[in-house]
Amino acid sequence: MSRELVVAITGASGSAYGVRLLEVLLAAGRRVHLVISPSGNQVIAHELQIPLNTDTLEPQHLLELLGLDLESNGELIVHDHRDFTAGIASGSFSTAGMAICPCSMGTLAAIAGGLSNNLIHRAATVHLKERRPLVLVPRETPLGIIELENMRSAAVAGAVILPAAPGFYHQPESIQDLVDFIVARVCDQLGVEVELTSRWGDNPPDDSPSG
Repeated sequence: MSRELVVAITGASGSAYGVRLLEVLLAAGRRVHLVISPSGNQVIAHELQIPLNTDTLEPQHLLELLGLDLESNGELIVHDHRDFTAGIASGSFSTAGMAICPCSMGTLAAIAGGLSNNLIHRAATVHLKERRPLVLVPRETPLGIIELENMRSAAVAGAVILPAAPGFYHQPESIQDLVDFIVARVCDQLGVEVELTSRWGDNPPDDSPSG
């Protein structure tokens, strides 16, 4: 199986999910092709207080800005969102899957409609037509009929819709625990084995009566 994975971060709230996913995949030794949309850069700057312009950043500088391990076993390749000459724009370029995390409603609509306005849309279309894993992580509420229909269309085409809606049965103690819950589920869909959080059944709750 290819060790190449594609990660896209778009302009939905929840950029911490995408940054953590990037960190985990690199730690797992994967070669990650990263694309961040202009809106994704803006949300990262607002939510994480990290000013970015990924169109001009070298991978090592980006890792440094994001506070990620520069000595990771993986490899990071950063693509300009306008660069349709990138390998990930073609089905002949082998990958093990793609995650858009978080996935904005605009990006979802473009994918559901088969549009290729930027490299993120095109790479997503490639993964669908090549029958490779495509994981979309929306973070939007409430959902209107247009968003629901777009999710349905993407799911019918082969995408996995994985909302950023963490569970609580693992008894999270921090925001990081909630982020890791979602990132672990994305990794499951991409076939990357990680141990970020306990799973249902790992630690059964104590149901014995008290008193």
